[in-house]
Amino acid sequence: MPQHEIKKCPRCSNTFECKVGNVLECQCNQIVLTYDERSYAESRFLDCLCIDCLHVLRYEYQIKKKKV
Repeated sequence: MPQHEIKKCPRCSNTFECKVGNVLECQCNQIVLTYDERSYAESRFLDCLCIDCLHVLRYEYQIKKKKV
């Protein structure tokens, strides 16, 4: 039986369903992050993020990358 967990996003505090037991159906599988984008997010937050925050962090990383 797949494990599902209601989590609180550490960035925005919204709740979301984490499907750690079935990652292919998890909301985080709806976004493709490069290695650098994933590293950027992981360097700021230790736990899973909601899909909206993943999109925001990907955008933030792209803006930061363009400034360098």
